[in-house]
Amino acid sequence: QVQLVESGGGLVQAGGSLRLSCTVSGRTFSDYGMGWFRQAPGKERELVAGISWSGGNTYRADSVKGRFTISRDNAKSTVYLQMNSLKPEDTAVYYCAAAYGSYYYRANRYDYWGQGTQVTVSS
Repeated sequence: QVQLVESGGGLVQAGGSLRLSCTVSGRTFSDYGMGWFRQAPGKERELVAGISWSGGNTYRADSVKGRFTISRDNAKSTVYLQMNSLKPEDTAVYYCAAAYGSYYYRANRYDYWGQGTQVTVSS
């Protein structure tokens, strides 16, 4: 069983920054592509960013390109989401997820999920 624990959410003003972290246990971290999803009230969950097992390939949704960066540290079994130039529309619950194998860019291939962390951006 893979366990994921997120941290780093909170309240920030528009234009500010936050860094989310997700630590994984229970399996070999480098066997998994990792991703960050978000879900705002009344909206579907969307894949915001994904990263391959090696960290060499990444995916970002158009809405966050140029503002969000995903990275990972396999030695620490941790994936990060650096969020800059935050906007009120980024307000959502952010979830860390793991996808076994290579399909970090496909939202429907994620198997394991964290509990979520709230990010609120005030205008």
